[in-house]
Amino acid sequence: MLTIGLTGGIGAGKSTVSRRLVELGAVLVDADAIAREVVAAGTEGLAEIAEAFGPEVIGPDGEMDRARVASIVFSDDKKLAVLNGITHPRIARRTQELEAGAPPDAVVVYDAALMVEQGNQSRFALVVVVDTAEEIRVRRLVESRGLPEADARARIRKQATDAQRRAAADALLRNDGSPAKLVAQVDRLWAERLVPFEENVRLRRAIRGGTPLLADPDPAWAARGERLAARAARAAGAVGRGVAHIGSTAVPGLPAKDITDLQLTVDSLAELDGVADRLAAAGFVEIPEITQDNPKASDPDPAHWRKRYLGGADPAQRVHLHVRETGSPAQRYALLVRDWLRADPAAREEYLRLKLAAAAEFARDGDAARYVTRKEPWFDTAAPRAEEWAARTGWVLPGPDRSGEEPVLG
Repeated sequence: MLTIGLTGGIGAGKSTVSRRLVELGAVLVDADAIAREVVAAGTEGLAEIAEAFGPEVIGPDGEMDRARVASIVFSDDKKLAVLNGITHPRIARRTQELEAGAPPDAVVVYDAALMVEQGNQSRFALVVVVDTAEEIRVRRLVESRGLPEADARARIRKQATDAQRRAAADALLRNDGSPAKLVAQVDRLWAERLVPFEENVRLRRAIRGGTPLLADPDPAWAARGERLAARAARAAGAVGRGVAHIGSTAVPGLPAKDITDLQLTVDSLAELDGVADRLAAAGFVEIPEITQDNPKASDPDPAHWRKRYLGGADPAQRVHLHVRETGSPAQRYALLVRDWLRADPAAREEYLRLKLAAAAEFARDGDAARYVTRKEPWFDTAAPRAEEWAARTGWVLPGPDRSGEEPVLG
């Protein structure tokens, strides 16, 4: 089973996407429909809302007067928090029930307009965002829903910004054109990414290999690293002691293979067994034959360089998750080299020349393993230089980029 999140601003066209995904075979969990269900006439949820905001929020038909409740909470953050405190736990419980009833090979689509606002995007193995220009959204709300323009803009302002949603997106669907163009994007996403991703997760199959081609530095790498780190941290839960974005894509301005390297820190590698299923569901699948890093001269004992290694199951987003123990030389070295390369332009340029030479060798003989082997001696000689930099600058082991604590789904 693969669980994905679907979101987009009001008027973006998210409903068109969810309908098409259902037609293609997805199982839909509609947050708005669930939100209505848990406060329907006669429910405990509606009774609590009436107690909090007054009996006038219940209409003559016994249902909640949503417009009246909206007018109460949209301009008062404290009252909005009270409403969320009533509805969110009920929504979470009902969501879990629906997901548990889906087939084992299902692609489950959780459709939620406020996913980013509530900070729940890391719960999903992949987040799809429907992205539409604000002026188009305003026009749609005015023409199709009959909202006054001022109200349409006010509702848009209450939601996350376009930039915030884009940062949360693993897949971005542009909807500034016709519905047919949007549907065509959904069809490609389903066939080329969602179906193989689900199969990879179910079969515990990581994406491996690939040509070591260097890409120009991409500012989006940092947001992707943060997004994937949050996902891994949530899946690891209390076992994790933090997830950091490491490797070349974590060094601004450095050309790199378009692969995100992450480091999950744990107290003991054996603890990973207890969260392997959750990590796999999040898209991180263990590759058991990789068991350690190459020891460095400062600590040559191979036992101190043990790790566990997971690869991403998403066919369109390569990721390597290195699991290392707290306080191990391998954990420290990964963070030290990252920060040294970030701070030292000369070291960064030297490493880039090596990467280019290794990539050129691969181009000649097609041996991907040679690319890695070609770089390893440089890391051995770079280790004492990085240590000297750390001593000179007062560098200390940084805290985790992400912890496993995340808000509850609502």
